[in-house]
Amino acid sequence: MDRDLNAPPLNPLPWIVWALALPLIAVEVVVQLGQSGLAGGPEAVGWRLRAMEWFAFSPDALRRALETGEWPLDTVWRQVSYVLVQVDVTAAVFVVVLLLALGKMVGEVFRWWAVALVFIGSAAIAALVYTLVMPGNRIPLIGGFPAVYGLIGAFTFVMWLRQAATGGSQLRAFTLIGVLMGVQIFFGLIYVGLGWVAELAGFGTGFLLSFVVVPGGWRRVMGRLRNR
Repeated sequence: MDRDLNAPPLNPLPWIVWALALPLIAVEVVVQLGQSGLAGGPEAVGWRLRAMEWFAFSPDALRRALETGEWPLDTVWRQVSYVLVQVDVTAAVFVVVLLLALGKMVGEVFRWWAVALVFIGSAAIAALVYTLVMPGNRIPLIGGFPAVYGLIGAFTFVMWLRQAATGGSQLRAFTLIGVLMGVQIFFGLIYVGLGWVAELAGFGTGFLLSFVVVPGGWRRVMGRLRNR
């Protein structure tokens, strides 16, 4: 078989994946430049905290909006903007790497707008669940993991359908999320963290949205159910 010598050695990432990842990368680069003293002067050391103040999601603000019916633009914006800033550089690296890897795999099956909808929709619903499930919780939500877990949900959906098509065990599709959530809950209990609630909600949102946005997803699922 003839090989195209001009073809790239690796399949390029879908452009929508870069569009989602670059804002996260840009925020972290600016923060790191400030912390290293390369930009912004002495005050730049606190740029991460400043970014958290600008972008973090506030459960209290969402509760007020739900109670009063008034939706300030800042409250709506923060339901998704919190993914832009991470708690530290290690978290930023993990979020970006997972976003690029999962985005590539999901983007090979989903349309570009479906990838964006899963990512942004998972972030927004995760923030809502984070607020409603724990009424007394006032801890701000930051970081891109809930949105990335939405992509894990979409990837799980793709693997779930693939296992069904090949006659394999569909439970195997949930291996990745099972391991990740086990680790997250374990550390959440040790450090009294609540982020795992948003991450689990992000996964569920991504998985359920996939029934609607994946090409032929719902029809394929219904077809499988009818043939049982």
